[in-house]
Amino acid sequence: MTKIDIHAHFLPPITQQDAALLDEHKAPWLAIDSTGETGQIMKGSEPFRPVYRALWDPALRLEEMDRQGVSIQIISATPIMFGYEFEPARAASWCERMNDLALEQCVANPRRLKALAQVPLQDLDLACAEASRAKASGHVGVQIGNHMGPRDLDDEHLVQFLIHCANHDIPILAHPWDMMTDGRMKNWMLPWLVAMPAETQLGILSLILSGAFERIPASLKLCFAHGGGSFAFLLGRVDNAWKHRDIVRQDCPSLPSSYVNRFYVDSAVFDPGALRLLVDVMGAEQVMLGSDYPFPLGEQNIGSLVNEHPSLTPVQKQLITTDNAARFFSLNV
Repeated sequence: MTKIDIHAHFLPPITQQDAALLDEHKAPWLAIDSTGETGQIMKGSEPFRPVYRALWDPALRLEEMDRQGVSIQIISATPIMFGYEFEPARAASWCERMNDLALEQCVANPRRLKALAQVPLQDLDLACAEASRAKASGHVGVQIGNHMGPRDLDDEHLVQFLIHCANHDIPILAHPWDMMTDGRMKNWMLPWLVAMPAETQLGILSLILSGAFERIPASLKLCFAHGGGSFAFLLGRVDNAWKHRDIVRQDCPSLPSSYVNRFYVDSAVFDPGALRLLVDVMGAEQVMLGSDYPFPLGEQNIGSLVNEHPSLTPVQKQLITTDNAARFFSLNV
């Protein structure tokens, strides 16, 4: 079975001097250890996350894809690369450079490695221009954060970007980042374990309950990472609130669960029961294989949760691992 992994990250081997062109104090760069096998994502002079060579070396990535039977992997920026907090023109130059470096990663095997672009989302015109430029240069879509500062996906600025992508057939992967926390989630990776799923649910519900999906063309190809976060498990609560509280349905003309056909989610939920629920809620036609490679919180045996699932049918497995992604990203497989 062909496996298309739609959720995998990269960070090119950019130096501190490269990063300083964006911001010398906060821009990300890669400090590679003397062995060349491991390294540290840096944010200015501060360590951010330990990583290993697959994040920046496409040769090792392809070797690991071979070992795991992954036919095609769609790479996207590690979210620290987004640059939303910086001055728009400088961020636009940064995004263009990172997108060109993403395509350089794919040169190692253009048939098997595809790239999603990043955009300077803080400026609508610049973001739309870079999304279109990136598509023309070979990217198969764009990756955006699930919010931009206090602006959630229902913000008019972000809705207009989604409309642009719908009108120009540019698929979108929405990825949580800059997780909500007031300092209580200090240890044990709680921001990643609690706030990250909540951020994704917030993005989805912002589009549904605001009525934004009524204005965005149905042609929009939109996928949320990490199985849509906590959305599937809590959708019944949202439907119940919509039925009984007018404040919930004031901008949303239809039952929230009726909008599940407007977006996709990936399969990165790590538990057979969770995947069963996700498929029951979304439909197998709306789920795509995603691993979050090459990070420790990702699926370590890519595709095993889907392919070894005891109750998914062969047709459902084929949709999730191959067919949905091929259609979503217009891939020839």
